[in-house]
Amino acid sequence: MSTETATVNKEVIKEAVPREPLFSAKNKRLITDPLNDDNPITVQVLGICSALAITVQVQQAVVMSLSVIFVMIFGNLTISALRNVIPSRIRIIVQLVVVAALVILVNEILKAYLPDISEKLSVFVGLIITNCIIMGRFEAFAMGNKLWPSGLDALGNGLGYAWILVVVAVVREVFGSGAISFPGIGQIKFIPQSFFEAGYMNNNLMILPPSALIVVGIIIWIQRTRNPKLIEEN
Repeated sequence: MSTETATVNKEVIKEAVPREPLFSAKNKRLITDPLNDDNPITVQVLGICSALAITVQVQQAVVMSLSVIFVMIFGNLTISALRNVIPSRIRIIVQLVVVAALVILVNEILKAYLPDISEKLSVFVGLIITNCIIMGRFEAFAMGNKLWPSGLDALGNGLGYAWILVVVAVVREVFGSGAISFPGIGQIKFIPQSFFEAGYMNNNLMILPPSALIVVGIIIWIQRTRNPKLIEEN
């Protein structure tokens, strides 16, 4: 078979195989599954440290969530783009270099534009480098998939991580401080003053780390109640 004939045959095969839509059912699941049935925090039990440590205020949870989403998306895209040229023996080192560079960039942006929140987050921004969710997606997905699905996978897992953090922070701040804080705005009173005049008091337990574990546990219980398939058998 001549080279010209082989080339024509390849082109015919490419035309015969339909292209997968950008938002096919498979690609949509990359975004929707991590939001519930494959949530990185409540199902995979990854990245739980930040859920315990920085969810005292909503603004901290939002900023941390956006930071993780940024690092995860651009990290996944970078690893996916380089997946065919990264030597297998040093792939973990390359992944760490990529995530470290992105985290440094995020940290400098926070220091420049949100210095107060950056100070409150402290070392936890730097600890994004060792976040199990990010390294897990690099290794388990981006190293074996193309750019588009890798980006969707990162977005889905980032949003799955984010909504847990924000929900935990809302519960803790509302019942612990009677307010909700927003980046660039500050705290806004959520519980009316009349409640306090009637005898209501903020629950100081909610501002302590154990309360985050309690709230996460309640979310896990609700998820498993709605979907018995998530219940692990002994």
